[in-house]
Amino acid sequence: MATPQSDTPLSPLRTVAVVGLGTMGTGIAEVLAAGGRDVVGIDVSEAQAAKCVAALETSTARAVERGRLTEQQRAELLARVTTGTDLSAAAGADLVIEVAPESYEIKQQIFRELDGIVRPETVLATGTNALSVTRLAADSAHPERVLGMHFFNPAPAMKLVEVVSSVLTAPAAVTAVTDLALDLGKEPVAVGDRPGFVADGLLFGYLNQAAAMYEARYASREDIDAAMRLGCGLPMGPLALLDLIGIDTARTVLDAMYAASRDRLHAPAPILKQLSEAGLTGRKAGRGFYTYEAPGSGTVVADALTPREDGPSAAGRPVRSVGVAGSGTMASGIAEVFAKAGFEVVLAARSEEKAQAAKARVGKSLSRSVDRGRMTAEAAAATLDLIRPTGTYDDFADVDLAVEAVAEDLEVKRQLFATLDKVCKPGAVLATTTSSLPVVACARATSRPQDVIGMHFFNPAPAMKLVEVVRTVLTDADVHATVREVCSKIRKHAVDCGDRAGFIVNALLFPYLNNAVKMVQDHYATLDDIDAAMKLGGGYPMGPFELLDVVGLDVSLAIEKVLHREFRDPGLAPAPLLEHLVAAGCLGRKTGRGFREYAKR
Repeated sequence: MATPQSDTPLSPLRTVAVVGLGTMGTGIAEVLAAGGRDVVGIDVSEAQAAKCVAALETSTARAVERGRLTEQQRAELLARVTTGTDLSAAAGADLVIEVAPESYEIKQQIFRELDGIVRPETVLATGTNALSVTRLAADSAHPERVLGMHFFNPAPAMKLVEVVSSVLTAPAAVTAVTDLALDLGKEPVAVGDRPGFVADGLLFGYLNQAAAMYEARYASREDIDAAMRLGCGLPMGPLALLDLIGIDTARTVLDAMYAASRDRLHAPAPILKQLSEAGLTGRKAGRGFYTYEAPGSGTVVADALTPREDGPSAAGRPVRSVGVAGSGTMASGIAEVFAKAGFEVVLAARSEEKAQAAKARVGKSLSRSVDRGRMTAEAAAATLDLIRPTGTYDDFADVDLAVEAVAEDLEVKRQLFATLDKVCKPGAVLATTTSSLPVVACARATSRPQDVIGMHFFNPAPAMKLVEVVRTVLTDADVHATVREVCSKIRKHAVDCGDRAGFIVNALLFPYLNNAVKMVQDHYATLDDIDAAMKLGGGYPMGPFELLDVVGLDVSLAIEKVLHREFRDPGLAPAPLLEHLVAAGCLGRKTGRGFREYAKR
C-alpha cells in the first residue's frame, strides 16, 4: 500500500466519489485514500458499504503489521473515507469513478442522475472493461467530461490504469485523470474506446481459446494451465485465471468484444455459457473449471476430473542412453539436460566439427553453473564426460531414445527419421522436438510409426521446466509411458496433448501475439503502451513486442501461418505488418531491428 501523501496533490482532483463498493470499488477507494484524496464511497446496499469499510480496516491493519503504515497514517487514511447509499453525496466531488455492474442500463442511469447532482466541470469516469465508453458518454448531458478509468484487480497492487477516451472526450479531462493516476503511483496508458481496451482485449481472446481447447478435450485443465505457466512464465494458467475473474464476467467481456469485432476468436466458447448458466462461475461460487474449498476460497480441492496420481497404466521401456540429433542451441541444451540426469548421451551432427562445437557449448553452460554455485566443478566435468560427440547418426545404433532437434523443416525432419529408422535398434523410442509440424508426418517416414512421439522442449532447455508430450494416433501406450518416465527423471514437467498445430503453448501464445500486432497496425495503441499494459495488467514477464523480437519475427510468422493453415480461422491470419517486417529483413534482436531497434553487438 502506498504511504498517504501529506503534500498538496499535483492533480486538481482532490475529492473523488466511488460509485459501487464491490471488490474493485473498495480497492480503488483504498488507492485514492492512500494517495491523499478525500473519498466518498457510494453503494445502493448499506451492507456493501459497511463491508467496504470493514475491508479497508482489515487491509490497513495488515499494512501496519507489515510496517507499510504507521498507526497515525492508518487513522488518517481511514478518516479520508466516508460511505453512504445516496448518490447526492457525490455533489462536491471533482471526479466520480463508477464501478457498478457491467450493464448499460445500470451505468447510464447512474450517469443521468449524476448529471443533476455534480458540478458541470466534474469529471465522470467509468470503470468498465467491456462496455462502450462512447455509448455511455453520448447519453450524458456533458459527454465531453466522460471517459474510462480502468483499474485492474487488486487495485492497490496492480500498477496499470487504462485511460480511455471517446471521440467526445475533452483533452483536459484526459490530462486530469492521467495526472491523478501518476500521483497515485500508477502507470497510466492512453487507449481508445473499444471493448476490452488493450490488456483485456488481448487477454480475454487468449482465455477464450484456452476454454475452447479444454472444451474440445484436447488437453486437461491441469495441463493447459501448467503449460502456460511453465512455458510462458505466466503467474496463473488461463483456466485458473478465468475462475478468479469470474466465468460470467469473462463471458460478458467476450460478448461485448465479439459484438464489436465479429472475430470468431472472441465468440465466447460454449462452455463459458454452460458454466455461467449453471452458476459455476469460478472461485466466488466455489466451483468453475476447478472445485474450491468454499465459495470465495482460492484453495483447489480434488474432484472427479482431478488426474490420478498412480501414473500411466502402461509400463515404459528402459532408457539408459539417449541420442540427440542436431548442433544448435536446442540440441546442445537437450544434451545437457540428459547428461545432468546421468544419461549417456550421443550428440550427433552433420559433421564431427559441428558436434564438437555443440559439446563445447554445453561445456560453457556447465561452467556458468559452476561460477554461480549451482554445481561443483567435479560434477560439471562428470556431466560433460557423459556426452559423446559424433559426425554420424550410425552411432545411434544402441541408444534407447533418439531425440531430434534439427531445423524446423518437415522435409529435413522426414529425411532424418528415415535415417533413424535404419540405424536405431528395434524398440528404440524416436522423438521429435518440433514446435509446429505434424508429428505423425515424421512417424510416417519410418517403418515403426508406433515408436514415434513428440517431445517439445522449450528454449533454453536447461532452464525451462516444460515438455509437451505429443502422441499421434499411431503412438504406442508404452512409448508414451516411456517419455513420461524420462521427463520425470530429467526433472521436467510433462503435459500431454494431441498432434495438432501449436500443441498447447504456441496455439494459445501466437494468436495473442498476432492480435497485439493488429492493435499497432490499426494505430489503436503504441508498442510501449501495449507492452506496459500486458506486463502491468496481465502479469506477463515480457510484453508481446519484446517477446516477438526475442523469438524472431520470421519464426513467429512461420508458426502463425501453420496455425492459420490448420484451423482455417480468418482471425488467425498473420497480421500484414508482421509479414512486411519479415519481408524487409527486420527479424528482431538477431538482426538488430524488429518492432524496435537494438544496438549492434
